[in-house]
Amino acid sequence: MEKIRVDLGEHSYDICIGSGLLRAGNVLREKILGRRVFVVSNQVVADHYLDSVLHQLEGIDTDVHLMPDGEQFKTLQTLESIIGDLLAKGHNRSTTIVALGGGVVGDTAGYAAASYQRGVPFVQVPTTLLSQVDSSVGGKTAVNHELGKNMIGAFYQPKGVYVDTDTLQTLPERELSAGLAEVIKHGVLADSDYFDAVEKDIGQLRQKDESALIRAIKGSCKIKAAVVAQDERESGERALLNFGHTFAHAIETGMGYGQWLHGEAVGAGMVMAADLSARLGRCSLDDSQRIKTLVERAGLPIAGPSEVSTDAMLAFMAKDKKATDEGLRFVLIEGGIGKTEIVQDVPVSVLRETLEAGLRLCE
Repeated sequence: MEKIRVDLGEHSYDICIGSGLLRAGNVLREKILGRRVFVVSNQVVADHYLDSVLHQLEGIDTDVHLMPDGEQFKTLQTLESIIGDLLAKGHNRSTTIVALGGGVVGDTAGYAAASYQRGVPFVQVPTTLLSQVDSSVGGKTAVNHELGKNMIGAFYQPKGVYVDTDTLQTLPERELSAGLAEVIKHGVLADSDYFDAVEKDIGQLRQKDESALIRAIKGSCKIKAAVVAQDERESGERALLNFGHTFAHAIETGMGYGQWLHGEAVGAGMVMAADLSARLGRCSLDDSQRIKTLVERAGLPIAGPSEVSTDAMLAFMAKDKKATDEGLRFVLIEGGIGKTEIVQDVPVSVLRETLEAGLRLCE
């Protein structure tokens, strides 16, 4: 087992990465401080891994809540159901919530932990590549609103993150590709050598080669942990982790949650962000093409959906969480792959050209 420290002072914790962690003794028990546990998962994940988690928690009073599976269920209604179950079963502030599943489970259970009785401890056990390399790390918890993604949430750090790479062996190909979007993103925004390595390993990653997966997970977690340690609440540098996400969230909102996987929208969003960077002279056409090619090799869309118009995309983007009173902010490449910065003054005409080109690609 390898550990990566997320250094946040009194809120610091470890990301533990290894094969067979859910079968390895009592690794989860060390983070259970009270006498009760409340596991949040979904039926698909529970069928594979709930018994292993319950075995580790043997002797601890544990309840299980299974939420529906899918981004369309990351809602206030699901949150209310979780909190209602916590109340009905008499859980208090000493209860630890364990999020067993992908990003939807982690985000929703994490926000329940942040909200319930003003905050209870929680632990992340991510079971998808996307959640292992991104959403489980950094303390972002949220549910969606029909007018925007992740609009209702809180920054709330887990007590620990436990990444069992064996869980990826049961992951559908589409979900694996969705996770690769975030892997690629980390290379683009912060580390050109890591991007090169992902280019080299992309075939092995899609074949679920264990060594390649562990390298990718470790590399992404190190990058994200370093960024989060510098800016826990996204007041500055952490916003760089949103490369491609302004476009992606507009795609997800426009299509309806659950139609596109988050990673699929991020894939198309990164291609648009790279294209916008090139149009503004912030990176070469070669770099933009490299990103597009790698996204495609990862099995991801390289264009937005034709069902969402340019005007609709612009309207949804205006509601993006990164927007300020001065307007939209974009994370764009600055000089080459591995370097990014936040840009405020993007001409609307160039943005519109980028969107129109990106949406035409899929026609």
